[in-house]
Amino acid sequence: MLKIEDITYNVEGRPLFEGASATIPTGHKVGLVGRNGAGKTTLFRLIRGELALEGGAITLPQRARIGGVAQEVPSSETSLLDTVLAADTERAALMAEAETAHDPHRIAEIQARLTDIDAWSAEGRASSILKGLGFGAEAQLMPCSAFSGGWRMRVALAGVLFAQPDYLLLDEPTNYLDLEGALWLESYLQKYPHTVIIISHDRGLLNRAVQGILHLDNRKLTYWQGGYDQFARQMAERRAVLQAEAKKVEARRAHLQSFVDRFKAKATKAAQAQSRVKMLEKLTPITAPEEAKKVVFTFPKPEELAPPIINLDGAAVGYGGPPVLKRLNLRIDQDDRIALLGRNGEGKSTLSKLLAGKLQPCEGKIARSSKLRIGYFAQHQVDELHLDETPLQHIQRLRPDEGQPKLRARLAGFGLMADQADTVVGRLSGGQKARLSLLLATIDAPHLLILDEPTNHLDIESREALVEALTEYPGAVILVSHDMHLLGLVADRLWLVKGGSVTPYSDDLEAYRRQLLAGDEEVKVAAKPIEKPKKASRDEMLALKAEVRKCEDRLEKLNEMRDKLARKLADPDLYDDSRKGELTTWNAKYAEVMEALDKAEALWMAAQEKFELASA
Repeated sequence: MLKIEDITYNVEGRPLFEGASATIPTGHKVGLVGRNGAGKTTLFRLIRGELALEGGAITLPQRARIGGVAQEVPSSETSLLDTVLAADTERAALMAEAETAHDPHRIAEIQARLTDIDAWSAEGRASSILKGLGFGAEAQLMPCSAFSGGWRMRVALAGVLFAQPDYLLLDEPTNYLDLEGALWLESYLQKYPHTVIIISHDRGLLNRAVQGILHLDNRKLTYWQGGYDQFARQMAERRAVLQAEAKKVEARRAHLQSFVDRFKAKATKAAQAQSRVKMLEKLTPITAPEEAKKVVFTFPKPEELAPPIINLDGAAVGYGGPPVLKRLNLRIDQDDRIALLGRNGEGKSTLSKLLAGKLQPCEGKIARSSKLRIGYFAQHQVDELHLDETPLQHIQRLRPDEGQPKLRARLAGFGLMADQADTVVGRLSGGQKARLSLLLATIDAPHLLILDEPTNHLDIESREALVEALTEYPGAVILVSHDMHLLGLVADRLWLVKGGSVTPYSDDLEAYRRQLLAGDEEVKVAAKPIEKPKKASRDEMLALKAEVRKCEDRLEKLNEMRDKLARKLADPDLYDDSRKGELTTWNAKYAEVMEALDKAEALWMAAQEKFELASA
């Protein structure tokens, strides 16, 4: 097992660990979580022995192999398959020695060891891993130099998975994967035969692929059994209990201090006052775990356009050769929330570029609303920011006539406060760069927002804030993401990009996940082309929306009334024997309000359902 005992480590005088301890059982899959900058990556470097501890110890079983993903696979002429095979250094060394060995005894030893480590099935295993991470049979034989840095990171991941170290340390491995690759990795890690510690902000991965959560907070480590959702619930409960205890301690402290202040000068009370001073000294304050800082995204709201905002009629698109996608009959309205599904290379990015106007159709027609504004975010845009400029300078270029207070308010609306606004982009974290890119993509209040992997480098709190912002955003959203949690909460329509066409996916995301993991290529699609039923008239929609709003207002008032009554019933004096009649009256009123709430919620649900059916 991995033992972390009372470790201490500082970076430039800032303590990252102070007396931190944890034990990871052998073979367990563990998610390492904590705030950005808390020291998660540093802990990996300490475990690998790349950094020297200032105190404490980290112990591993003797001869345990520790593996992690290299920063990047070199751009060599070696094929992807051979690069992955070379990652198992023992096998590679034995194979090389087998070519030159002459001693019969040594040859026998080499062959026996190769059999022990299942060396003869290595190519099949390496090929299977590469396929799972998105490389087809032809791509596996191509040189590494033929692929970009992001794709070479996948090769690096394939290499460490193939080598099967005893302790596998993965730092945000899904950042360079699409949905299909992320789901494959999740399944692979569930069956991995050794210990895994993974730094990730992917909630689905942390719920399904790990057995425990190692939480780094306030320079300490705490190991929690179960997935991320269970950990989050336990943390919330613990925080509530400790906050209540802290209030009790502070009330006790205030009471003792009051006695001391009143009687310390009186001779008759001096001994008692002194006694309470000693009690005060022993009264240790309780500090509740710090709650995650509230994170926000504030998307500017566009005006409403008449539907459809985009209509494709028999369109085809490509890059000068044969079309990548053809026979596209698609319609997008301003209230659409669409997730694009499909394996890598099928054309999701091509469709996104067509809709964004970055590619033009080579066949058919595409009609856009004359006033349509489109915001487009792709992960590569984060890398295209000007590293020597501040976020403030970036938006000043787009809004030269706006004053600094308004520009800074825009940045604050995306969580980039005063310090980050004046820091050059090269010194910002990956998450802060992603926030800036999202701000630049949405600054014109687009009617259609196209997001290609928007959650890379965003922590869990930022991802939840993005979900909240997209839910409230009154424009259309097209999403490509490996984050199933985000897709499940935001998207209400699924389009499958496959075999050169785009068709509606008739099942839900969970079914899509199961089919991918089962290796079922024939995922279910609807028989008809993508066409939404005829919409209700504008007046009918306005009436339905008004009814929903009326129901929401009624619910809000009843909830306020319920809260007032709850506060009244929480008054201890109300339960005095002399006020029994009054208590009965307030309880009756509370029961009436709760009954009214039930009815109001039923009316709101009915109105909401009518509105959604009419707008589907």
